[in-house]
Amino acid sequence: MLPSCPPATMPPALLLLTLMSGALCGLGQAMSREERHRLRNQVVEMFDHAYQNYMDHAYPADELMPLTCRGRVRGLEPSRGDVDDALGKFSLTLIDTLDTLMLLNKTTEFEAAVRRVLSDVRLDNDIVVSVFETNIRVLGRRGHSMAVMLKEGGQHMQWYQDELLHMAKDLGLRLLPAFNTSSGLPYPRVNLKYGVRGPETRTGTETDTCTACAGTIILEFAALSRFTGDPVFEAHARRALDFLWEKRQRNSNLVGTTINIHSGEWVRRDSGVGAGIDSYYEYLLKAYILLGDDLFLQRFNIHYASIMKYISQPPLLLDVHIHKPLLPARTWMDSLLAFFPGLQVLKGDIRPAIETHEMLYQAFTTDFRVHWAQHPLRPEFAESTYFLYKATGDPYYLEAGRTILDNLNRFARVPCGFAAMKDVRTGSHEDRMDSFFLAEMFKYLFLLFADAEDIPFDVEDYVFTTEAHLLPLSLSAAPHSPLVSSNRTEELDDSNFDWTCPNTRLLFPDPAYPRNLRDPIRSAVDKSCPRPAPYREPGMGRPPLRAQDFMANNPEHLELLRRMGVSLIHLKDGRVQLVQHATQAVSAVAAEDGVRFMQEMMELSSQQQKEQLPPRAIQIVSHPFLGRVVLTAGPAQFGTDLSKSSTGVRGFVTVAEPYSGCTEITNAEYVQGHIALLQRGQCMFAEKARHIQKAGAIGGIVIDDNEGSSSDTAPLFQMAGDGRNTEDVTLPVLFLFHKEGNILLEALKEYREVEVLLSDKARDRAEEDCLTEATTPTSFEPTSQSQTSMVEDSDRREESEGDTDSSGQSVDELLADWREDLEAFQQMEKDEL
Repeated sequence: MLPSCPPATMPPALLLLTLMSGALCGLGQAMSREERHRLRNQVVEMFDHAYQNYMDHAYPADELMPLTCRGRVRGLEPSRGDVDDALGKFSLTLIDTLDTLMLLNKTTEFEAAVRRVLSDVRLDNDIVVSVFETNIRVLGRRGHSMAVMLKEGGQHMQWYQDELLHMAKDLGLRLLPAFNTSSGLPYPRVNLKYGVRGPETRTGTETDTCTACAGTIILEFAALSRFTGDPVFEAHARRALDFLWEKRQRNSNLVGTTINIHSGEWVRRDSGVGAGIDSYYEYLLKAYILLGDDLFLQRFNIHYASIMKYISQPPLLLDVHIHKPLLPARTWMDSLLAFFPGLQVLKGDIRPAIETHEMLYQAFTTDFRVHWAQHPLRPEFAESTYFLYKATGDPYYLEAGRTILDNLNRFARVPCGFAAMKDVRTGSHEDRMDSFFLAEMFKYLFLLFADAEDIPFDVEDYVFTTEAHLLPLSLSAAPHSPLVSSNRTEELDDSNFDWTCPNTRLLFPDPAYPRNLRDPIRSAVDKSCPRPAPYREPGMGRPPLRAQDFMANNPEHLELLRRMGVSLIHLKDGRVQLVQHATQAVSAVAAEDGVRFMQEMMELSSQQQKEQLPPRAIQIVSHPFLGRVVLTAGPAQFGTDLSKSSTGVRGFVTVAEPYSGCTEITNAEYVQGHIALLQRGQCMFAEKARHIQKAGAIGGIVIDDNEGSSSDTAPLFQMAGDGRNTEDVTLPVLFLFHKEGNILLEALKEYREVEVLLSDKARDRAEEDCLTEATTPTSFEPTSQSQTSMVEDSDRREESEGDTDSSGQSVDELLADWREDLEAFQQMEKDEL
């Protein structure tokens, strides 16, 4: 029995963001030829509605404002910030739509549109535009190649003399000043008339650009070079790509989101496959396809392996930090990364493409909430739908396309075109119809439903740019200068990627295969369908436990480990040991997940060891101790970095209530302005830090709850974060084992006010006082018959070996010495009296 599907009246938040609604619960049934043709014709009618309203109400403006039925002219409408940088007073929508007209067999309209462009459009406007947007939307449109094809057909465009190509070269020369940087990365903006002029034009002063902005040039610039015979354009695009490749994070092989165009330093170090990076990866693979240069494929494959290793958390694609790729940078996905399943199809990695496409029907967070309610009619989901249908032949994707059409007509169609959704939860519109809606959305939908004979040329002879413009593959054989050759001195291993161009007839001998991949995911995302069991058995949809998420006191996590054949052993020093035996797993799939979990755990430990921070010091500076007691403490991977402080943080200590620090502090009036003492356990370290910071504390000391632990017998460690962005934690937090912590607690019990200094510099004084110090951290190593790993408990601490100090003095001896000193000091006070 099939699960019940959502009603036709489900809210627009699901209908428009998913663009799939009812298709989610249905099985892929064959669609009749007549129905496909009806939908093909519906696509054409919808395009006509959008295009004709632009021509009637907006042309020659760049874009149509469909709610007010007028054109958007930059400078006459309220500024929308960076979004307006795509508008250059060059009839953007008309230019962006040229090859869509051709694809839809509108040859008469195409010829008329070309005449309008040549007679009306000026490229020497005194206006600042986005280099990225102008390249992909204006320079990248292939009106020239379409015009040549029509002319060669003998019926249309017989008057054409390469005028569009001359315009393209003129525009390319106007963009070139942006590349006048020491790195070769382009400025994000350029003035079409004056180039990179100065602050008064908002050009030449920016220092940062997004990775996609600098890395999405090669297709259009290389095509321009090969059409015109001028290598300068391709050379600049290759130089920018080479620089980005050199600046990748070498350990993770990932790139950040924003980079300084002068120094090459990463400004934003979060990495994903969505906004800010997306088309950089896309253009590496497509540059190989278009230009035939193996170097682009090798680079793409190395990046792709890292994407699948770190960013892909099936079926999700979540941003990570390039220097800490096992640490998620956010828990939600943006709509731009919906293109990625289509790129995976081009790569030949079909399974994750099917899974991610099924999930990307809605801009999910990991707890399935709408994160960003705006929907500007983006075409990326339709793009991936088309490519998956081409790869699998599964009629499920035809049904998905049908629902896209239905929802566009139902929720976005207005009398003067199609309006973007301002908020899909309320159904409110925005007076906006971007040019990419006509350039991409209708192109992919038409190709989805059309037969080969419906298309005036063979799309297999072209590669799609990121704006869905078509570049002929024949350019790979076009003459080009050796000046554009990239540096080939690097040795790149491509042994794991030898099937880039798959034969789709061999990929899916079982027609039900794509459906079997979708079914489990459907259960996880559709409230009307059954939820999965706690563990992902064959045919069930929950992804396995990830190492960075594991908590040893979480019962659900322990059950997942048991099913994966992983046993947990508690050690006397408070750590736990993980051992995996594949034969004890509940299934072969579970055993495979167990092996993957252990490998991740080992890699997580290895990564943390490379980032090991030196130990810190807690010095008791108040009377009667006067600095004689200095305790070696474990650092934290969040909060104030004491190694960068010349003075440290000094203050009186107080015990926080609750002592665990896992809920809101109830004695905030005492914690405020003090260094709070907390007990380890029950929640994450960062959560404790946030609670005492909210209460006004200036620092925190977490004391181990494992009675008897000390730096003599247990490894010292640094406290890890909680998997979230911990930049909000701004106070220092240090860790003490149980015996060292008791020194503070006994002192506080004996004296009402105990002042301490938290510092890094005090480490030298601690060594002079013969206190313990940390040594090299341990690593996780698999055994021959099983895999073994040492992990932290509920706080996921990072391990390192401990030892006694240079004098061999233990903490017990230190306590005894301290008590003797205290008694002597008290006797001295009595004698003075």
